[in-house]
Amino acid sequence: MGMKIWHQSFTVLGQLPPYAAALQAHFKKVARADTEVVMHGMHDETYLTNYPGSDIRYAYMQYLHGQQFVMGGLAAEEAGFDAYAMMTIPEPALREVRSLLDIPVVAYGESSYLASTMLGQKVGVLLFITEMAPVIRENAERVIAAHRFAGVRPVGFTFDDVLKAFEHPEPLLEKFRESARALIRDGADVIIPGEAPLCVLLARNGVNRVDDVPIIDALGATIKMAETMVDLKRSSGLSPSRRGYFMEKPPRERVKELLDLYGISRLAPGKP
Repeated sequence: MGMKIWHQSFTVLGQLPPYAAALQAHFKKVARADTEVVMHGMHDETYLTNYPGSDIRYAYMQYLHGQQFVMGGLAAEEAGFDAYAMMTIPEPALREVRSLLDIPVVAYGESSYLASTMLGQKVGVLLFITEMAPVIRENAERVIAAHRFAGVRPVGFTFDDVLKAFEHPEPLLEKFRESARALIRDGADVIIPGEAPLCVLLARNGVNRVDDVPIIDALGATIKMAETMVDLKRSSGLSPSRRGYFMEKPPRERVKELLDLYGISRLAPGKP
């Protein structure tokens, strides 16, 4: 039996055709033949003055943008999707989204950290939005033991550099290898490419190891986690806890009332 996964990007995919095409090709490669990954991005007006790297370096900006991830999750469940995949390493509003949805909710960073525990002893992250390092560490240590996190390093280039590298990748890939070796010297024996555009660029060019250290395909790990969680729900009835502050499910009607009150419902996918 097939499944549909809602992919939620932190970018406006319609403004980034080469990146969107690379994502679509990669999802086709990593997902099962009967899995449909449907790509969604942020509202078209999200980055009229700033692109993601300029915004999500700030905690409050990321908090605000997180409301679109809430709206995407609600839309995914109500449209009959089998799982909701948050494809960004800071994972804005992840706990809040899980408290709202009964379908499996999986996330880029969390899926990668879990995969890393089966591949090595210490995982590190390479970022081009280096200001996010504290939240990346906090998220990692919520999933794995602190002594298994080797830390975060700047990868040495920017979001724009990655987009340009879809045409001419090799110079940037060599910079990535140099940064990876520095992280390996810090103790990492597994590496996660922090941002999704970098991840798909590496996967597209077959970069899955630097020396003897695996580079996690975080996009692929997230899709595989989604497939697994849907399988477990179907076969074993596995579903989220509904006890405690972080997991108790609020009434959907009241959630929608508040989304309307704060003007957030205008950001629902498909609205102009």
